Amino acid sequence: MHLRGYAPTGALKPEQVLEILLRALGVRDTDLPPTGEEQAALYQSELTRRAKDHGAVLIVADDASGPGQLRSLIPAHTCHRLLSTSREALAAPDLPSRLISLDELSTESATALISTALAEVRPDDPRAEASSSALRQVANYCGRLPLALTIAAALLVDDPGLPAAVLVNELADARTRLTTLEHEDADGHTLGLRAAFKLSHQRLKKQDAKMFRLLAHNPGPDLSTEAAAALSDRTPRETRKSLASLTRAGLLSEQPIGSDRWRMHDLIHLFAYELPPGEGEEEAQGRFVTYYTINCSQANTCLIAQPLQPELTAFPHHTAAMKWLDSESQNLISLIFCAAPLYPHPILTIANSLSLYLDYRNRFREMREINAFALAISRELKDRLSEAHALNNLGNAFHKLGRHKESLDTHLQSIEIYHDLGKSIPEAQALMNIGATLTLLGCYAESIEISKKAIAIYRKFDHSYGEGQTLNNIGTALQLAGRHGEAVTAFRQAIKIHRTNGSGHDEAQALNNIGNSLHHLHQYREAIEKLSQAANSYRKYGDFHREAEALDSLGRTLESAGLHGEAVIAYTRAVEIFREFENTYAETASLERLTQARKAAEKNE
Repeated sequence: MHLRGYAPTGALKPEQVLEILLRALGVRDTDLPPTGEEQAALYQSELTRRAKDHGAVLIVADDASGPGQLRSLIPAHTCHRLLSTSREALAAPDLPSRLISLDELSTESATALISTALAEVRPDDPRAEASSSALRQVANYCGRLPLALTIAAALLVDDPGLPAAVLVNELADARTRLTTLEHEDADGHTLGLRAAFKLSHQRLKKQDAKMFRLLAHNPGPDLSTEAAAALSDRTPRETRKSLASLTRAGLLSEQPIGSDRWRMHDLIHLFAYELPPGEGEEEAQGRFVTYYTINCSQANTCLIAQPLQPELTAFPHHTAAMKWLDSESQNLISLIFCAAPLYPHPILTIANSLSLYLDYRNRFREMREINAFALAISRELKDRLSEAHALNNLGNAFHKLGRHKESLDTHLQSIEIYHDLGKSIPEAQALMNIGATLTLLGCYAESIEISKKAIAIYRKFDHSYGEGQTLNNIGTALQLAGRHGEAVTAFRQAIKIHRTNGSGHDEAQALNNIGNSLHHLHQYREAIEKLSQAANSYRKYGDFHREAEALDSLGRTLESAGLHGEAVIAYTRAVEIFREFENTYAETASLERLTQARKAAEKNE
């Protein structure tokens, strides 16, 4: 039975529901008791009789608006069951129930819902099969939400000549998507998402409705309770209560439960964004941007070196910073592109602070995109220091993407600006980056020369962290030039500096590099030791791709030392990681070495 929980005319009252059910159970109108209490007693008596004479009964109560509609319907006899559907998560101390959340459909199921609807109405509708790709896009624009899919299917059924691709193009515009997903039948009955969302929204308490509207300012896929607290200017506990209320109303979800991360469906997000802005929203958006600017900057500082400055309490160690950035990176990237018009200077800070993390995670294309965007903004603002930072980061992205000439050009531009502004340390960093690019271009002597200029600046300002990084770059140039003895000396100096500074990730890079040079010098025992340390350190810092590279180098060194069985273990893990990162080239190369190591190990058995 339909409880009309959200009907504009009002939900059915408990006594009305009991009357309907008693009639369905065979009770005549003349036998209906006059009071709700008596009706409830008769309802339970009838169910008990049914259990004895006919067996179990399933009562289906659709569209309940609250526990009050259901309490009197709960069967006293244990063989019966009550199944209720609702927009809200119906839970109360006196309502024994099991909640089952209905998530979005899979893409395959969502597409099948539309194609099945087309085929059922017109079995010869060619769109049901021929337009599978377009229907898949329609399903995705519907967010795989059953109501949206039903409406989309009805739109296509109503117009049998409408190509599915045309509906795809209409749904592609987020600004009009909710309007597109409206259907009116011949009787003038309208079915639409906007109206459905409105029914849930209008039942919210004032503070929860305000929170719902504020969440529209989050451009990313989800957000944390902490970020929502900054947005709403309330404590995390108070904020969580509102977020939980929105979740019960079906307007939000915590994914996974207990994670303190909340996701709003894309279509609901569009509805929230359409709502009239409330008082103080501009200030709320400012707090939101400030929250991300400060935390991203602090996380970046944590990645650069340890120990942290005393005032940086948000991230006690590198792992905590990486965990936060892993959770927030998509939000940060979305914020860069969405909030720049109103908050250009904070956005430039976020883009600069996020670049090292993206480098660690091998997300070089995103690193390039945000810094190309930051470069355009800084030039528009005539902010030369931010322009230099963007150029430097962009040069690093080009370097990692193998676009070495562009890397060199952008770094040279950044050096010129840093020099003009008297920013010596950033100038040294840009010189160091140019040295690394020159190494990849095979210009080893030039690389070493320009890297020595960077070291001179670092030593002048007692900047040991930069000195350690540059020594590692010099070692790499010497290594590729075949001067492994000199390379080992440079790497040892870099390792000593990074270990003193507590810069574990940079130490891992130097350990990996020295291991490779020691391998070339046939000093296998120490090479194995260093490469093992590098792999373990990369794993500790969550830099799994570089862990795989260290493991691959370790496997080669173990093979050279005749330890083929141990080489198999190292290669196997390297292949697994490269596969996870979809690095086909590295995976294939490591897999070939694994095959050879297995053959050698079997031969020695």
